[in-house]
Amino acid sequence: MGIHYDYKSTRGMKAMEKQAKREKKLAERKAKRAAKEGSKAKDDKIKMHDINKTITLEDLTNPEKK
Repeated sequence: MGIHYDYKSTRGMKAMEKQAKREKKLAERKAKRAAKEGSKAKDDKIKMHDINKTITLEDLTNPEKK
């Protein structure tokens, strides 16, 4: 009768532990995703060419100019 006797008395505590574990995993995933997105955002900042200026061959081929 041990398992069945303990089930109802510990059911609430086990549910709270499971919920805490789920929330912890979710927070870790969000933090990991935010860190990944942050690094992407830094890489995505590529300087664009001025749209009012005519694009020349030198603008396209000069490796020194960024």
